[in-house]
Amino acid sequence: MEKGVLRVKSVSHHKACLLSLFFRVGEKSPPREYTIMDNVEYTIEIEELSNGKWEPFKGDDVQLEFTRIDPFIRTTLKNYNGKLKAQFKLPDVYGVFKFMVDYRRIGYTHLLNVQQVSVRPLQHTQYERFIYSAYPYYVSAFSMMIGVVLFSCVFLYHKEPSKDVKKD
Repeated sequence: MEKGVLRVKSVSHHKACLLSLFFRVGEKSPPREYTIMDNVEYTIEIEELSNGKWEPFKGDDVQLEFTRIDPFIRTTLKNYNGKLKAQFKLPDVYGVFKFMVDYRRIGYTHLLNVQQVSVRPLQHTQYERFIYSAYPYYVSAFSMMIGVVLFSCVFLYHKEPSKDVKKD
């Protein structure tokens, strides 16, 4: 009778629900590419061979790594009846990344699952229209424009007093 045999039944990842001004509903299928700072939900189903039948794995120490060259995100997956899930926000770095589950424990078979995804930068239409931290610069630019207009009006329409002075 074998013990500690693990297998991956299914893996899925997709954009998660994002509460923002324009409430976006979570998707159920993986996109062709992710965008930086997206919220992502990763789910993996792991099964353990027990008495000749595959049953949901009950471990709670499985970790997910989101790596490019080095891990950018490492999080522990939460177990929901054999479905291990994690939600996280992608880093603000673009490139080719991997979802990697590498489970090595004494008494269990080595479990490795790797899925490669692309993360792209924001399109030029996706950036914020006005950046709040730049308001002091906006104010200084507009105050300089107003100052130049006022100075021009004063300089152009100012009349000097006449120099005709009568002496008795």
